[in-house]
Amino acid sequence: MTVDFTTEAAALAADLSELRRDLHRNPELGLDLPYTQKRILQALEGLPLEITLGRELSSVVAVLRGGRPGPITLLRGDMDALPVVENTGLEFASQNGSMHACGHDLHVSGLVGAARLLAAHQAELAGTVAFMFQPGEEGMGGAKIMIDEGMFDAIGGIPDAAYAIHVAPGAPGTFVTRPGTIMAGANTLHVTMHGKGGHSSRPQDSIDPVRPVLEFGQALYAMISGSFSVFDPIVAEVTQLSAGDAVNVIPSTASIGASVRTLSNDTTKRFPELATRLAESIAAAHRCSAEVEWTEQYPVTVNDAAEAAFASATLTESFGPGRVVTAPDPVMGSEDFSYVLNEVPGTFLFLFVSPEGVDPATAATNHSPEVLFDDGHLPDQAAALATLAWQRSLRD
Repeated sequence: MTVDFTTEAAALAADLSELRRDLHRNPELGLDLPYTQKRILQALEGLPLEITLGRELSSVVAVLRGGRPGPITLLRGDMDALPVVENTGLEFASQNGSMHACGHDLHVSGLVGAARLLAAHQAELAGTVAFMFQPGEEGMGGAKIMIDEGMFDAIGGIPDAAYAIHVAPGAPGTFVTRPGTIMAGANTLHVTMHGKGGHSSRPQDSIDPVRPVLEFGQALYAMISGSFSVFDPIVAEVTQLSAGDAVNVIPSTASIGASVRTLSNDTTKRFPELATRLAESIAAAHRCSAEVEWTEQYPVTVNDAAEAAFASATLTESFGPGRVVTAPDPVMGSEDFSYVLNEVPGTFLFLFVSPEGVDPATAATNHSPEVLFDDGHLPDQAAALATLAWQRSLRD
């Protein structure tokens, strides 16, 4: 049975826009999102869903059991905002010092729409669809916490496929994905050089840790170009430097911090090994010792090739060939949907939703206080998620 979700979703446009704007006015940060969770539950009220709430975070897992046997499909929408003071001038702009500057208010609303669309066809649905409303995407690993809390048990097993759509500025209505790596892994590197403090007028009586820190910062860039393939690139930026407080004191420690983006598990593993060797050798040359801390914040986001091909073909059939694009390269930003894709074959997609009159080439980007997203695309977002789940249920 074929269902035209794009036509059915048009009737949800006003409700989804109202929900999105309410969430936009009331953004919440991190893992504890009580208002957002309440609004999701209200929006899902009356649907034939099994609801499980998170213990350590304000998550919502809503499960729709179809009337026919079939696979388990997971659809994800993240919920949290950013600590950004909004500067859009919208009538529904946030006033609380935080902002949905990454479009998660649209993600929640689109996922609610998908739940309503699929619930209306529960009897004909083959298999199970799980709707994953996830807090803490912006650096707090909410997806991993939900998995660790037993989300898959609540669903009834590890899903057979998983999909997520992320909005972004760009040519309105365009879906973008690619097989393989689509987003980078996010990592942090902190190096502390330990020396011996003293008076700035007598460096011979001290062991200056500042010099090796500065040397390491420059050598780090050379290490990348000399040790890693240009076909598996790395973006590493030194973003923190810290030493003493008094200008006439040689401090006993100095530190440096860097953000490191990687596109493969191999480079994620090799980078800290090489960086540690480099730091220790430079420290030894300056009679210091080096303390290296490497943190893998989010894994590389890798789309399953077969699921990416399926998603592109399915959305092309529903929306037309001009609406679906294969990205030539990964994005160096990161996503904690990567934790789901480490467990489940699936696909992460972008949907461009710049408002009419905004030039995509110069539009403010995600995380900007001026970024604008057109919620007029919410019906298509909801229909796309519902269509992916529906068509995936027919494959097995």
